[in-house]
Amino acid sequence: MAAERMFNRPVCVQVRCQGCEERRLNVRVNIELLSISSPVHKKDLAVRLTDDTDPFFLYNLVISEEDFQSLKSQQGLLVDFSAFPQKFIDLLQQCIQEQNKDIPRFLLQLVSSASVLDHTPVSLNVVETNPFKHLTHLSLKFLPGNDAEIKKFLASCLKCLKEDKMILEEKLQKTEEDLTRQLSYTQQSLSEKSRELDKLKNEWTSYTTALTNKHTQDLTNEKERALQAQAQYQQQHEQQKKELENLHQKSIQQLQNRLSELEVVNKDLTERRYKGDSTVRELKAKLSGIEDECQRAKQEVLSLRRENTTLDAECHEKEKLINQLQTRVAVLEQEIKDKDQLVIRTKEVLDATQEQKVILEESTEKKQSHIEKLETTIKSLSAELLKANEIIKKLQGDLKTLMSKLKLKNTVTIQQEKLLAEKEERLQKEQRELQEARQSLRMKEQEVCKLQEQLETTIQKLEESKQLLKTNENVITWLNKQLNDIQTTKKLESSAGAHSGVRTAISPHGMPDRPSFPSSGINHPISPLYAFQNFPEPAHNNNVNSQYPIQFNTQLSKVNRCSDVQTVTPASSHPANKENGGNLALDSKYFKKKDDSIPLRGLSQNTLNSEHLKAYLPAKAQPSPKAAVTPASAYFPG
Repeated sequence: MAAERMFNRPVCVQVRCQGCEERRLNVRVNIELLSISSPVHKKDLAVRLTDDTDPFFLYNLVISEEDFQSLKSQQGLLVDFSAFPQKFIDLLQQCIQEQNKDIPRFLLQLVSSASVLDHTPVSLNVVETNPFKHLTHLSLKFLPGNDAEIKKFLASCLKCLKEDKMILEEKLQKTEEDLTRQLSYTQQSLSEKSRELDKLKNEWTSYTTALTNKHTQDLTNEKERALQAQAQYQQQHEQQKKELENLHQKSIQQLQNRLSELEVVNKDLTERRYKGDSTVRELKAKLSGIEDECQRAKQEVLSLRRENTTLDAECHEKEKLINQLQTRVAVLEQEIKDKDQLVIRTKEVLDATQEQKVILEESTEKKQSHIEKLETTIKSLSAELLKANEIIKKLQGDLKTLMSKLKLKNTVTIQQEKLLAEKEERLQKEQRELQEARQSLRMKEQEVCKLQEQLETTIQKLEESKQLLKTNENVITWLNKQLNDIQTTKKLESSAGAHSGVRTAISPHGMPDRPSFPSSGINHPISPLYAFQNFPEPAHNNNVNSQYPIQFNTQLSKVNRCSDVQTVTPASSHPANKENGGNLALDSKYFKKKDDSIPLRGLSQNTLNSEHLKAYLPAKAQPSPKAAVTPASAYFPG
């Protein structure tokens, strides 16, 4: 019998008993797969519930494959026995994840029929909480453990604890041995290092005494040299100061000249800017009549301008940052150069002092022999040395005053350098402003060019719309003439009657019969609009316009409206048909089918194509309602 442990963790469980309040317990859930192979190879799922605080809390459940089939049919499970343990573990993990929430989605419930959990069977439910109801995904019945089972469980727990104790004791022994070894090693190293410290202290004291003796002698010799070097440095400093003042005055004059030139250039640029603004205003005044057509274009231009302004702002900010960084780099480079020069000078001074030290050491070795002879004379000269010390003190006071004067001069030079740097920054700012003004001028010139192009396009559109108007007017006049001719022929036919022998036929829908044109070689009836489909375009055919000039009828509304006319007779062929080979018709582009085109039964009220023309014409040039075309219903009933 082999046992495979799959899950062993404490889970928060909600306990429900009869007549008691709900409470929560931390119950350890242990899931094991038991494989039995003595008579027949079997696999059983063993689930055990225990409490770490209460050793007598024990509930067991063993599910075989046969038991699982009945549980599957009772609770409507969709999982096989092999996949059931893992699914059960997944549900337990979801409960563990949401046990710390105020309103957990998944809950584990221990429900017992008795008032207390004392040796009574218990059911473990996995519940999912919804806003509508509580759904129980799984419910398992657990039996309480017997005395023998509890003893076995306690014995196994004792065994595990003893094993853990043995392991911990072994670990303790190992750690104690390691720590004792480390202690002995550290103590030995401490003793060795303390000895080394004592030696180093003794060596250091002897070395410091020797150094103090040497430095006292060197100080006396170098004080005399310092006095001589000070006088030389003062002279050099005064000369450098004069040179710097001359250079400063020259640079100021050059900067003033540059400022004057830049101011002149700035004035010219401002004048150009004002001129550009005035031209833009004039162009805007001229474009006031075409604003209706340009609204869509302006909206696009406004969106592009907003994008351009954001981009320009970003570019200006980046350029400002670049200029600031460049100025900082230049200042830092100048400081580095100055520091390099100072370092070179100090190196030269150090080399000179080292050479003098070597010479002095040689001279001291020679003079030590003389010192022994002169010790007798030193005693007599001690009084004179005291006087010399007083003189040295006075010289030291003078030195301090000179050093304070030098510091003042240095502060003055630093202030002058600061003023120079501020003037350079002002110059750079003015240059930036000039560049920005130039850029703005370029932008405005580009805008003026764009507006001029828009003007040209709008003028072209106006010319095209005028040409369309002329063609439409020519078509209307020609149609009015045709209608007048038809009316006159009808009146003549009504007066002639049966004597002329001409028969009129009326269609069943109230439409007149289509006229035939014998002169043009067409004997079958033709619709009134079919005759106009091959008419030449008046703008291209100059012969028709020269022989038959078309006059625009301004008072189209005064045309005789004959609603009683029901017949159309073939009129005498037009002389233009003979000359042009019987091809008296309009071009096909005037009769292309559109949404507002002419219907087949007659001319509608929208023959002027008003909506199409309003898009091209300004408000002043649109046709008045008085000059509207007569409706086709006046000429063709039905």
